[in-house]
Amino acid sequence: MAADINKVILVGRLTRDAEQSYTQSGYALLKFSIASTRRRKQGDQWVDESNFFDVTLFGSRGEAIANYMTKGKQIAVEGQLKQDRWEDKNDGSKRSKVVIIADNIQFLGSRDGGSQGGSTQGGNWNNAGPSGPPPQPQQGPPPTSFEDDIPF
Repeated sequence: MAADINKVILVGRLTRDAEQSYTQSGYALLKFSIASTRRRKQGDQWVDESNFFDVTLFGSRGEAIANYMTKGKQIAVEGQLKQDRWEDKNDGSKRSKVVIIADNIQFLGSRDGGSQGGSTQGGNWNNAGPSGPPPQPQQGPPPTSFEDDIPF
């Protein structure tokens, strides 16, 4: 039997500053919300459709980036979906909400959409912070001959 897959990758902008907190045992939590907008055609016009997602990042990576997680920053989130379930205290009805548990965060651009101002372009999905400068494009024309028949 095949294993189930629970994986999500989203790109969006922070809807508010991230909130840093700690569990009773001292484990760090970073909670934030992102808006991911897509354009779609409705009749003869293009319209924006935004979706909002709550995200939680556990551990020291959240502590390291908390000060940089400010409203408007564009980020990519890689993680998994988790359904929280509870019973409403007022009327006893059952409630649920799907949240994203982040495995990795990547900063993509500045608040105004440019590529300056503290952004970390490129980078490694396995790090919450910068991973150095982006790779430089190859200089000169590509090679035209290869030692063997297969060019890879």
